[in-house]
Amino acid sequence: MSDYSSQIMDTIRTIDATDAEILSLLQSNGRISNAEIARQIEMAPSAVLERIRKLEEHGLIRGYFAQLDAQKLGYGLLAFVLVRTRGGGWDDETGRMLAAVPEIEEVHHIAGEDCFLIKLRTADTAALGALLRDRFQGVVNIQSTRTTIVLDTLKENLMIPMTIPAKEDA
Repeated sequence: MSDYSSQIMDTIRTIDATDAEILSLLQSNGRISNAEIARQIEMAPSAVLERIRKLEEHGLIRGYFAQLDAQKLGYGLLAFVLVRTRGGGWDDETGRMLAAVPEIEEVHHIAGEDCFLIKLRTADTAALGALLRDRFQGVVNIQSTRTTIVLDTLKENLMIPMTIPAKEDA
């Protein structure tokens, strides 16, 4: 097992069913108060606050944010772009440059013929074309791109399922 996998397993072992309930409630409503969480899971608010602090310290909670409606804010076109670099592999500089483009929501290094999978939003196809032509052209080492425009989204979920693996016997 790699050091990274070992670290993940150690972190998972520190989560119990109560932590999972807290994480689930926070994912559903980031504005929920500690008092409301405490009421729902039948714990003292101070104990809930301490658990949340520990979850934050372990990096399990990375932040709190509002989920905005992209369509209503003028970003009605969702697209996925596969990017192939000249070297055909991981290129840190290319990844950083792509991640710096405001319209790009996600940059993933992937296995296969392509090197990066990008999720982005623009106002329309004209804005997408301009983004690909003007912004991607200036990114180091991009050999080619393949773009898929989303026609309709059936499911989009930022929530992580909170199932806790059984604890190993010591």
